Amino acid sequence: MHALGLELAGVLRAGDLVVLSGPLGAGKTTLTRGIGEGLDVRGPVTSPTFVLARTHPALSGGAPLVHVDAYRLSSALELDDLDIDFAGSVVVVEWGSGMLDGVAESWLEVAIERPTGADEGSEVAGDDDEVDEPRTVTITGFGPRWAVDPA
Repeated sequence: MHALGLELAGVLRAGDLVVLSGPLGAGKTTLTRGIGEGLDVRGPVTSPTFVLARTHPALSGGAPLVHVDAYRLSSALELDDLDIDFAGSVVVVEWGSGMLDGVAESWLEVAIERPTGADEGSEVAGDDDEVDEPRTVTITGFGPRWAVDPA
């Protein structure tokens, strides 16, 4: 998941929104950590569960990374209330499916599936880096930003 995050960072730019979905322990935070490393942001990139959103400034003049945990949010309005600089940042939203009504016209949706036997609590405990299990990842682009090859 970390390596995929590094690869994704290569095509992301300010104004991009990435929505991550998948069960606990799927690797959403590990993927975001890879994106952060690829964007060369100040870290560490950890789950923002208790603060809802955390901004990681770029160290080399690029776009900052805003990492959002929408698990406790109930609507797009609550996401909008976080006053995130969507236009000037790369925004990654964990648990954000269905929360983009009016927030953005383009986004990448990254759906992560992990094996049934994976440890449900590994992401909560913060040790999903330790688990080396295959995942199935489906990346779907929505809106004009992703209508053509981003490369």
